[in-house]
Amino acid sequence: MDIARQVASRATCDRKHVGAILVRDRTILSTGYNGSIRGLPHCSDVGHMMENGHCVATVHAEANAIIQAAKNGVRIDSERDKPTTLYTTASPCWPCFKLIANAGVHRIVYGEFYRDPRIFEYAGRLNIELVGPGPAEQPGGR
Repeated sequence: MDIARQVASRATCDRKHVGAILVRDRTILSTGYNGSIRGLPHCSDVGHMMENGHCVATVHAEANAIIQAAKNGVRIDSERDKPTTLYTTASPCWPCFKLIANAGVHRIVYGEFYRDPRIFEYAGRLNIELVGPGPAEQPGGR
C-alpha cells in the first residue's frame, strides 16, 4: 500500500489523490493515478468539471493502471494459482469496479472506503476478494 500512496502523490486532481498498482506474484505489473485525459490540461490548473459534488474531468487511478498495462502489452488477468491484486488508496467507484472485474483481477486491497457500497455485493457474487474498511468503519460512516 505504501507504493500506491507514492503513486497517488502524482495525481493531478487536487480534490483527491488516488494511486493504484496491479501486482501478481509479488511483481508490479502496472501503476496508475487519477489525472486528466492525456493531452488535456490538469483540472487543478484550469478548474474542475463538477457533477454531483465530484470532479469528473479525470481518469481514475484504477482505470489508468489498466490502461497503462494494455498500452505496454502487460497481461493483468489472474493466472491459475497466482491471482492479480489491485492495491488502491481508495475503494473503486462502480465504473472502475466493473473494469477491474472484467480485467480479471481477483483481489482488491484498498486504504479507505470511497462512496459506493455496491462493490461489496458484486465482489461477493464474482468471487473477488475485497480487503479494507467497509463504509461503517469509516469516520462518519453508517
